[in-house]
Amino acid sequence: MSIKNRPFYFFCSLALFVFGTSLAAAQVAKNPTISPAPSYRSVPSGSKMKFRGVVTDRNADTFTIRDASRTDYQVLITDDTSVKTYGGFLKSGKKYPVTDIMRGLIVEVEGRGDPQGQLVADKIRFRESDMRAAITSEARTAPLEENQKRMADQMDELYAVAQEVRQQVAVVNQRVDAVDQRVSDLDNYDVQESASVTFRTNSAVLSPEAKQQLDDLATKALASNGYMIEISGHTDSTGGVAKNMRLSRSRAESVVEYLTVQHHIPARRFITPMGYGKSEAVADNSTVAGRQQNRRVEVKILANRGLTNRTKTSSTAKP
Repeated sequence: MSIKNRPFYFFCSLALFVFGTSLAAAQVAKNPTISPAPSYRSVPSGSKMKFRGVVTDRNADTFTIRDASRTDYQVLITDDTSVKTYGGFLKSGKKYPVTDIMRGLIVEVEGRGDPQGQLVADKIRFRESDMRAAITSEARTAPLEENQKRMADQMDELYAVAQEVRQQVAVVNQRVDAVDQRVSDLDNYDVQESASVTFRTNSAVLSPEAKQQLDDLATKALASNGYMIEISGHTDSTGGVAKNMRLSRSRAESVVEYLTVQHHIPARRFITPMGYGKSEAVADNSTVAGRQQNRRVEVKILANRGLTNRTKTSSTAKP
């Protein structure tokens, strides 16, 4: 081969390589492989353990933690679990409800193994700065790429590989990534029931009509298996930003308190209630009717997809 023809053969080879890579990526997108079921490291029954890692998945009573060696453990939360920030010199840490354990939070867990191989958590500790970072990420509902990039800072090698693979097939699986993001945001939960209760101007007090709506929703929730409840508070455009943020949180907390006290729904069933102020209007704030619709709290019952599917399968199998 002459030196003069070498560039021509080089670019032909490069074009064939790129074409082959694109074809392989398209084939992967058309025939995705089925992901294996999550694998957890079993904790010996009665064995006391303490480890640190990042929360990668959250369900009703359990969450998954991945340590520095990329080993996954399933942690069981009970009403006796102590959840606090690390304390300083002569100062105890700040207490948090068990519902504040969320994906992306770096925690230190101490407890004992149960017969199912789970770690029954006695203590959960974390830094205040890590909690703020996790809350910010959850509130913004960051896109999948940004969310996994943040996780990559904590789990360098694993998520670096995942990021590289996504970049190679980004053009082909863009729509798939959008669907995966929505599923990831739900943590494998589906919206089973929902309700929107409204409030008077500058008020977080539940009206009789709102209580009736919550009574009906609570009855449906208590009849479900593996459910969680998502609550978000909102305001109209009246008032300043800071005031509306406080008011929207107060409205969300009023709903949580009513469902907890009046219907005895365990606190661990609630995803951290959020207040969004006036940022997510559903109607025109320039009209009285529109502002009334925006002064609301949205309540959603999220049903565990795995438990729901198993229940349907069992019902179908019965003679």
